Amino acid sequence: MTDLPLALVTGASRGIGKAVAHQLAPTHRVLLGGRDAAALDALAKELPGAKPWPVELTDPAGLASAVAEIGALDVLVHSAGVARLGRIEDAPASAWRDNFEVNTLAVVELTRLLLPALRAARGHVVVINSGAGRTARPGWSPYAASKFAVRAFADALREEEPDIRVTSVYPGRTDTEMQQEIFAGEGRDYDTAHLLKADSVATAVVTAVSATPDAHPTEIILRPR
Repeated sequence: MTDLPLALVTGASRGIGKAVAHQLAPTHRVLLGGRDAAALDALAKELPGAKPWPVELTDPAGLASAVAEIGALDVLVHSAGVARLGRIEDAPASAWRDNFEVNTLAVVELTRLLLPALRAARGHVVVINSGAGRTARPGWSPYAASKFAVRAFADALREEEPDIRVTSVYPGRTDTEMQQEIFAGEGRDYDTAHLLKADSVATAVVTAVSATPDAHPTEIILRPR
């Protein structure tokens, strides 16, 4: 197992991040990033070679300490995220701050700290974005703005670090715990009939990571059928 490439997946305790960790585990050693230490411990027992990496991404000092042990990193998947929704006239400043803190700034800082490790492995960064990172809809402005920002970050990283592959993945609505919370906030009954499966998004991530060395998958857009 020590010869396998190393991957770090944030948001690995649930949803898309958990699905990505499952699909990477057969071919990678996986660091399972997240806040829920108990959930990460349980997941690590399911995945040979996986290791819990319980870190608060919005704590700069803790984040810097946690990445110090990583000398070379082959894959970094940013899947952690929050969705604080609202219309511009109603959404408080806290909603904007929460979205940008987790969806943008945590991605920027973790990547920045891991650049030496990513350069050493000529690694691959995957940013799980959203359809909201391409189209801003009414009632989604705080969340969409943070996703547009992280899209710009990924585009800039790709240009600044030519030896690192950078892929933005834009899934449509996906069957996750976060989506259940969004449906509840919208006052709708939860219906998975027109939602992507988390495993489908994870498959797209693994496809990008598995691309031949001559190929650079820069963007993947997924929509429910």
